[in-house]
Amino acid sequence: MSETTIELLRHGALVGGVRYRGSIEADLTAAGRADMDAVWAKLSAHVGVIVTSPLSRCRKPAEDWAAQAGIACEVVDDFREMYYGQWEGLSADEIEQGFPGMLAGWRENPVGKQIPGAECIEDFATRVVHAWEAVLGRHAGQHILLLGHSGTIRVILAHVLGADLPVTRRFSMPYAAWSRVHVDGHDSLLAALNCRP
Repeated sequence: MSETTIELLRHGALVGGVRYRGSIEADLTAAGRADMDAVWAKLSAHVGVIVTSPLSRCRKPAEDWAAQAGIACEVVDDFREMYYGQWEGLSADEIEQGFPGMLAGWRENPVGKQIPGAECIEDFATRVVHAWEAVLGRHAGQHILLLGHSGTIRVILAHVLGADLPVTRRFSMPYAAWSRVHVDGHDSLLAALNCRP
């Protein structure tokens, strides 16, 4: 089986600043979209298929780029961000005000910690990894660009490294940075982390 290369790109900065949006739609800032376009310009000559979260901050650039390049764009619902329940739309300060100490504990180790009304990290990871394995099966041997979210990409990287879920909180995950993974059969290699054009 030939090697599959996957570029994992987080969306750019969003209007309204850093918040736990989860499933909430939010517009990219002009700079955020420009940063994503710069990554696409760097990678476009190599990518054969684009896979994206359904949320517009990922999907709209993905669809634009696929149309420009004349390649397929596949929307995968299970690559959407984790649903944060009562934290949806809140900043870290607002979460701390409403749920004192809970965010710090969750950031330290989210396993076994339930955000009120939210998807638990274990269920989130299960759906993301299942979607990841399905994409690898459908596009084996191709060069894939996957547009996703901080949480989604953290889970994929932990899975690639064979690490437990607490490791997801040990990655820096800048806006519009991309990481590269090579998959050959059952072997996965993290080849680059948080690249910039």
